[in-house]
Amino acid sequence: MQTDLATSSPRRRAWLSRLDTLRVKLFLAIAGANVVLVMSAYLIYSWSFDKGLVEYLNKADENRLQPMIARLAEGYRQHGSWSWITEDRQRWQDLSREVLGTGRMPRRPAEPQATAPALPPAQTPADAQPHVHPPPPPPPSTQPLPGTPSVPPPLTIDPRLLLLDPQRGLLAGPEGRTEQAVLKPIQVDGQLVGYLGYVPRLQVVASLERVFLAQQTRTFAAIALGMLAAVLLNAALIARWLSRRLHVLSEGTAAVAKGDYSVRLPARGHDELAQLADAFNHMATSLQAAQHARQQWIADIAHELRTPLATLRAEIEALQDGIRQPDAANLDSLAQEVGRLTRLVEDLRLLSLSDLGALDYRFAPLDLGRFVGHHLSDAAGLPGRRLQVRTDLAEGVEIRADGDRLDQVLNNLMQNTQRYSADPATLSVQVRRHDTEAQLTWEDTSPGVPPDALPRLTERLYRVDASRASASGGSGLGLAIAHAIIVGHGGRMQASASALGGLRWDIWLPLNTETAHG
Repeated sequence: MQTDLATSSPRRRAWLSRLDTLRVKLFLAIAGANVVLVMSAYLIYSWSFDKGLVEYLNKADENRLQPMIARLAEGYRQHGSWSWITEDRQRWQDLSREVLGTGRMPRRPAEPQATAPALPPAQTPADAQPHVHPPPPPPPSTQPLPGTPSVPPPLTIDPRLLLLDPQRGLLAGPEGRTEQAVLKPIQVDGQLVGYLGYVPRLQVVASLERVFLAQQTRTFAAIALGMLAAVLLNAALIARWLSRRLHVLSEGTAAVAKGDYSVRLPARGHDELAQLADAFNHMATSLQAAQHARQQWIADIAHELRTPLATLRAEIEALQDGIRQPDAANLDSLAQEVGRLTRLVEDLRLLSLSDLGALDYRFAPLDLGRFVGHHLSDAAGLPGRRLQVRTDLAEGVEIRADGDRLDQVLNNLMQNTQRYSADPATLSVQVRRHDTEAQLTWEDTSPGVPPDALPRLTERLYRVDASRASASGGSGLGLAIAHAIIVGHGGRMQASASALGGLRWDIWLPLNTETAHG
């Protein structure tokens, strides 16, 4: 027993999982909403039709009753009472049939007056009226018991018509219908003499009208069933169409999750699903580019590390073999290669920290013009290529920055200028203030950089001339580090062609808040 329950539970979960799909949910949502609309429309239409039909028939009844009210009023004026109706069943029948439109029945001959004691009106025994057919006997449940005097029912020809006296006592018509009847007053010379009542068709509907209503109900039901079938088919098609498009997206997402960044989705149309497919394609393209950049980054790092390591290994082997002597010159060469490796590893560490957001900054108010001026003065005393420096450094341009990190940026720019500017080299540096930003412009002389290479200068390990950069000791990481530091300060950095023939760097940094508001 427990084994059966254990095996049935996974089957039940598997069966429920098949139903718990987007296609089934879309189908149920669309079909359910449309079924509610169809049923609501069917009920409202049926109720509106029934009510309209009943109101139309009741109004027609009221219009047909007007001639009868006039005839009853005229008869009362002539006889002065309702005895001409209560004592003469045939007149009530004739008037009723005339109102109902069934035609007037021929009037029977007048009955002779009997010499026997008078009975109550309209209650003459049937054997005293040889030429008048007696009214049909009451139903078996209403048959009088033996020995009980027979009392004929009130005069009636149509169970929906009633005649009442001014006190609303029933004179003619079915008993028990007075409360349901709509009463129309009968007046003679401005005096109320009685009421003509009728039961609305909402209470009593003729058989022909029932047949018509039944036909209309069947027609409405057939239309509703047809609409329901169309709704279900439409919901199934829409659910299938949407689920197929989403299934393609699901397959593409699964492929990307497995590392296949080459997958692309067909973007048909301009709806939200097409926009989602476009966004997915852009994401896959970005991931593919990132994967390629990461692979290239690893290959470039391996290449950068291999070159100094190969040099160190060759020099050490030469010392071991006695080809070279361990003198000061050879040891200096080894120290240079070790220093190059140290700088490369340190640059890689800085970039890794920047990517992780873990690069430390110690921000403090700093006058950018003065800071750049001091840096250029210190750089002029260092050994290396001499530069003709032209400055235009505005004072009072205060920013919040980490002086050590900003000094790294200026060092990288200076090294880049010294390495690649041809003699005689000229450097132009400007510091200006623009609204809420400080702008640092750094320009040097030729040679310049091709326009297509300008956007890539801050990429890691990118070199315009790889052989010359390697020979000069550049790792291709200095500008990437400078860009990361500027971004960490909330600024931006852009390369362009210099008017001096070389490279121009524009760096924007946000001003100190108090200075900017002052």
